[in-house]
Amino acid sequence: MRGTRVEIRNAALAHNAGRAKQLAGDAEVFAMVKANGYGHGLINAASAMQTEVDGFGVALLEEARQLREAGIGAPILVAEGFFDLDELHEVRQLSLDVVVHSPWQVTLLLENPGENDRIWLKINTGMNRLGLRPAIALQAAEQLAAAGMKPVGVMTHFACADDEQDDRTARQLMLAQEVADGLGLPLSAANSAALIRYPHSHGKRVRPGIMLYGSSPFTWRSAAEIGLQVSHRFSARLIAINDIQPGEAVGYGATWTAAQAGRVGVVAVGYGDGYPRHAPSGTPVAINGEPSVLVGRVSMDMLTIDLNGIDAHVGDEVELWGDAVDVDAVAKACGTISYELFCQITSRPERIIV
Repeated sequence: MRGTRVEIRNAALAHNAGRAKQLAGDAEVFAMVKANGYGHGLINAASAMQTEVDGFGVALLEEARQLREAGIGAPILVAEGFFDLDELHEVRQLSLDVVVHSPWQVTLLLENPGENDRIWLKINTGMNRLGLRPAIALQAAEQLAAAGMKPVGVMTHFACADDEQDDRTARQLMLAQEVADGLGLPLSAANSAALIRYPHSHGKRVRPGIMLYGSSPFTWRSAAEIGLQVSHRFSARLIAINDIQPGEAVGYGATWTAAQAGRVGVVAVGYGDGYPRHAPSGTPVAINGEPSVLVGRVSMDMLTIDLNGIDAHVGDEVELWGDAVDVDAVAKACGTISYELFCQITSRPERIIV
């Protein structure tokens, strides 16, 4: 009855996965479905995209287990690898590709060798998050191969492929390629930004994420320009309309004051639903397809919007992002990225799978 809902469009997910496959050429496409499929539902997102991709990427073993239990038989890559011996055993039981990024993981493998492990050695090429330094990776590969566990590939992760003035990706790619060539192994490095922007980085396997969910990895190029479709639409209902006089303030902290007489609409959504509390006045919304903006501070259960010049009535739909409102524009206004907006929606809004 409240009318706050998230619409997930599976046809758009399939379309975007197909677009990634088109851009990838001969490279395998492993769709990243971690973090509950970027807020689209882990199983739902994988099921919607499985005919368009070659496999899936997750962050954690638990996510891979859920996919296997749902009957997803495609190859699955666990990006953070195993955390202990029990998880290593389960990686083997579930026939998963596993990332090895730290010396302690190498040691655990050497102490507990397997016969059919599919190991991707992750190389730290300058992001300084997860990964082995190139010299250590070469040594680890030799040790693993001697124990009957030759890695199947080399991985890295780009830090700045989505930056307009990117001056790091070329060096990262060079370092990773040197290790891959030295070991005679294929390379996986490209995320959404590199898949779109740097065809020479595709290697054996690409790992797109945000583009699959209808959002651009770039601030200077829209999702529509890349050929992506909206897969996530967040909306709520107008539950009250208030007249306001010049000089009157709206919301907690009185952070916004009316410059002229007008109308303010109260919308049934807030940070308790996952809408960002730090969204400032001026953040775009749309009511019945007409553009409007937030005024005042976002509350737990409500937010307020400018209705001046808009024919609006209680019960009308307000789109927070989706078709009329670009999620990337909302993210920019909030000083964040669409990844966070998708992932932080709580369990309160009704979810509709189209």
